Amino acid sequence: SLLRRRTEEAGSAHGEDSPLNRPTTALRVLVTGAGSGIGLGIAGYLAGRGCAVCLTDLDAAAAARGATDLRARGFVATSLGLDVTSQQGIDAAIAALEPDGPDLLVNNAGLQHVAPLEEFPRERWEMLIAVMLTGSAMLTRAALPGMRRRRFGRIVNVGSIHSLVASPFKSAYVAAKHGLIGFAKTVALETADTDITINTICPSYVLTPLVEAQIAAQARAHGIPEQRVVDEVMLRPMPKHAFVTIEELGGVVEFLASDVARNITGQWIAVDGGWTSQ
Repeated sequence: SLLRRRTEEAGSAHGEDSPLNRPTTALRVLVTGAGSGIGLGIAGYLAGRGCAVCLTDLDAAAAARGATDLRARGFVATSLGLDVTSQQGIDAAIAALEPDGPDLLVNNAGLQHVAPLEEFPRERWEMLIAVMLTGSAMLTRAALPGMRRRRFGRIVNVGSIHSLVASPFKSAYVAAKHGLIGFAKTVALETADTDITINTICPSYVLTPLVEAQIAAQARAHGIPEQRVVDEVMLRPMPKHAFVTIEELGGVVEFLASDVARNITGQWIAVDGGWTSQ
């Protein structure tokens, strides 16, 4: 695989004892929100590149189905039920990845609620922040001691185009996703003394089963063809007019997890088809 080839090349160039000779195909990866959508896709991509992946999700059965499918394809995969708002659950998930937790943590778990702020239920606001921002922070906090002991770790937050721009009626989601960028910058400074990095990827629309269902629902609601929903609603802000794919996101995570990205930390990477260039 690319990961193995990159590691072998780095080892030959830097010597047997170099940290660049680390067998990155053996990375142990924990992905949150991996029961479906982007999380499941990234887990599958990394498993296909030789990583040992642990799929976690509030829906334990969905995570288990994903792991079973990956094992049936010959990959190394396990699963755990995980509520990222539970400190006990977080500690148990990190402990399950022996020794010392994951090499790569992908903070992906998320949810959405759409309403004007004056109609936004406080409990829903608090839940969105708890899952996407506080949950990511507490998982990172739990994973860092093991990464420090190994003197290596990679943390990738799955942000959103809404980490960079806003849309009406999504105040909690936008606030949480913006917060991930500031959080990553702070942790990057706190971990600058060792080979640990943290970054945030910010995709625009990704073609997942959830997005496909949204396309069909909007087409029915407005009485227009699905292609018109795609062209006029979803892809209109993107100059490239193309959905982001799971393979693209997986490739970005793979790069950020590699040794050649060890000086990329505290950054956000927009995978947005040019949206934020306008």
